[in-house]
Amino acid sequence: MQALACLTAAFPAGVLIASAIALYHPPSFTWFSGPFITVGLGIIMLSMGMTLGVDDFRRIAEHRRLVVPGVVLQYTVMPMLGWSLGYLFDLPTEFAVGLVLVSSCPGGTASNVISFLAKADVALSVTMTALSTLLAVAMTPTLTALLAGSRVEVPAAGLLLSTVQVVILPVILGVSLNRYAPKFTRAVLPAAPLVAVITITLIVASIIGAGKQQVINAGLTLLFAVFTLHVGGFVLGYAAGRLILGQERAARTVSIEVGMQNSGLGVVLARQNFASPLVAIPCAISAVIHSLIGSLAAAVWRRKP
Repeated sequence: MQALACLTAAFPAGVLIASAIALYHPPSFTWFSGPFITVGLGIIMLSMGMTLGVDDFRRIAEHRRLVVPGVVLQYTVMPMLGWSLGYLFDLPTEFAVGLVLVSSCPGGTASNVISFLAKADVALSVTMTALSTLLAVAMTPTLTALLAGSRVEVPAAGLLLSTVQVVILPVILGVSLNRYAPKFTRAVLPAAPLVAVITITLIVASIIGAGKQQVINAGLTLLFAVFTLHVGGFVLGYAAGRLILGQERAARTVSIEVGMQNSGLGVVLARQNFASPLVAIPCAISAVIHSLIGSLAAAVWRRKP
């Protein structure tokens, strides 16, 4: 159990190393493509569903004063930042659309790990991730179409269907397993975080390897745009959390939830719904950047009461 926890906590370093290897020798990871990426994300969302029960949904209703502000910030601050930065950095259309897409995604499961490491409110983190994930079926396609529709034709119906397939259905199946097969769920859940870490690492490295030349050509501009997106999410999320909720632990949690996206979902949606493979690249880079920022924030917060 301790070994699994250590390996899970090493997630940012693993993603960074795998991405570097993928840039140096793409075939090391480009084999993980096509249906592997879709199935991999489905397994991650299934794992999330298996952590949820009826009590979690009751908690959403009972503690909506804490949950709702973070989810609202998730779907306002990040999409507007993504849209603004695309213009500010004068990104090529495909990269700008990818930045809008990933900024319109829900919170990712990695945020729950970072919340634990940062001594934030893990229960609140899981609840916010679950709610933003359920809302993603409507919010992600709608926001992407609204903010990126002027740059390129956005297949909103396709995004909606893909979100249902790779998010909602696996989560519902996971919740059902938790409810009706609790012994099986308890047996597999300890390994779920590690499986999620490995899968996201493979997805990210695969996309970066496949787009090696485009990543190199984009260089620091794209990296800095994605970096600014996530730093902005962390800072604005923390400031708004302190202002609205007035609690340090809750503010840390909101900061992490707003600043960290489900980048894997962004990759899958980009690959399934946009003709250009370049749209997925900002989503893949996002997974690396927000993991590193989240880990740094966790290291700082762990030292503070």
